[in-house]
Amino acid sequence: MRILLIRPPRIKQAITLSDMMFSEPLGLEMLSALLKDNHEVEIFDMMCDRDTLEAKLEEFKADVAGVTSLCIDVKEVLRLTKRIKSYDSDVITIVGGTQAYVNPKAFMDDSVDHIFKTTTKDNITGFFVEIQQAKNESKSISEIKGIISRNYGQTINSDEGRNEYILPDRESTAKYREHYSYFGYKPAAIMQISQGCDKMCRFCLRWRIEGHEAVEFETELIEADLLNIKESTIMLYDNDIFGSSNRVERFIRILVRNGIEKNFIAYASVDSILNNTEALKDFKAHGLKALIVGYESFSEEDLKYYTKKASVDDNLNASILMKSLGIDVWASFMAHPDWTKDDFRALRKYVKKLSPQVSSVSPLTPFPNLPLYKEYEERLLYQMEDYEKWSFAQVMIRPNKMSLKSYYMEMLKTNLYINLFINKPTEMLDRYGLWNILRLVKGSLCTMIKYLRLSRYGAK
Repeated sequence: MRILLIRPPRIKQAITLSDMMFSEPLGLEMLSALLKDNHEVEIFDMMCDRDTLEAKLEEFKADVAGVTSLCIDVKEVLRLTKRIKSYDSDVITIVGGTQAYVNPKAFMDDSVDHIFKTTTKDNITGFFVEIQQAKNESKSISEIKGIISRNYGQTINSDEGRNEYILPDRESTAKYREHYSYFGYKPAAIMQISQGCDKMCRFCLRWRIEGHEAVEFETELIEADLLNIKESTIMLYDNDIFGSSNRVERFIRILVRNGIEKNFIAYASVDSILNNTEALKDFKAHGLKALIVGYESFSEEDLKYYTKKASVDDNLNASILMKSLGIDVWASFMAHPDWTKDDFRALRKYVKKLSPQVSSVSPLTPFPNLPLYKEYEERLLYQMEDYEKWSFAQVMIRPNKMSLKSYYMEMLKTNLYINLFINKPTEMLDRYGLWNILRLVKGSLCTMIKYLRLSRYGAK
C-alpha cells in the first residue's frame, strides 16, 4: 500500500518564541519506521514543503493518508481530510496526534475514516494488516485497541492505553531536516529517553498523555536513536530529564561509549535540578547547553496550587546553581487569572531576580477534558470547539480581579519588560546568531501586537 503521512501547515498564532521551536514530526517518523518495510511510505511536511496537498496526492497516488494533529489545529486537519476525500473518496483517511488522544470526538467527521487515539507497534502493524485484507476482500476491519473507526456507519469504541516510543525513521524526513530547529540551534533533532512524569503538575497535559509514572527506555533503543541522529544539537523531550539521576548517568555512559559529542537541550524541574547536582555537572561536561525550566510563579500560594514540588526560594537557588555552571535557562512563567496588578509587578521583579537567558509568560490554560477545565468552566471565554484559541497565548479564563482589557495590558507590559530588560540579546547574539535573534524579536512583536489588539477589543 502507498501511505502518505502529513503534518499540517503551521497555524498562525502569537506564541512568543514559537518560531524558535520548529521541530521534526517525530510521531510520523515512528510510523514510517514501522511501515516502510511492507509499504511505500512518504512524509509530507506542509510546514516546510511548498507543494500543495493536491499536487502531492497526484504525484504519490496514496491509498492511505494519515494526518497528525495538535490541540489547536483541528479545523485545519479536517480541512485537509475533506480535501483528500474530495480529491479521491477511496483514499483511507487517518488522524492521530495530541488532540486525537485528548479529544478524539473532535475528529468524528465523515472525512475521517479512523482515529488513532494511541499508537503502539501492535496496533499500528495490526491495523495495516487489517486494512490490506479489508481492501482485498471488501470487508470491514475488526476492533483494534487504541483506534476508533467508522465501520459502515458505526463507531468502534477502544480502550485508552498509552503511546509507545518507537525508534524513528529519521531518514524519512531527510529533505526537510535542514529546517528543523530549537531555540536558535539549527538544524536540531528531538528524542526521548523516558516517558511519563510523577510530578503531576495541576496544569500539565503531557503527564496525562504519557502517564504519571516515569518509564525508562531500554539502553539499546536510546543508543540506536542517538546513532541515527546526524544533527549537532538534540532536544531531549522528556518531561523532566533529571527526574532520575540514573537516567542521566546511563545516557552519559552511552555518549562516552560511542564517542558522541552533541549540544543538548532538555526540560527539567527545579526540585530535580537541586536534587541531582552531580548529574547536572556531569551532563554539562558532556554537552548540556540549556534547560527549559518551569518556574511558573513568584507566589508560594500559586506553586502549591499548581502542585509544584519546588518553592520560590528553590527557584532562586536553582537559578544561582545553573549560572555558576554556565547553563542557559529558558524559563516559563504562568499568569494566574486571579492576579492583580500588584501580582504582575511582583512577577516582573521576580523574573529580574532570577535573570534567566530567555523568559516567556503565558496565561493559565485549562485544557478541555482535564480537571482544570471543569474547575474554570463557568469563567471560560471560549468554547471547547474554538480550537485555535487553546494555544497558551490567549487568555482563556476571565480574570476576577481586573477587567479583561486591564489583564491583557498587564500581559503586554510584562512581555515588553521581559523582552527589553531581561532577555539577553548580546549573549544570545553570541550563541545563536543575528538571524535567530531577529526571528525571536519577530515572534515577540507578534505576541505584543496581539495583546494590544485584545486589550482594545476584548476577547475576540
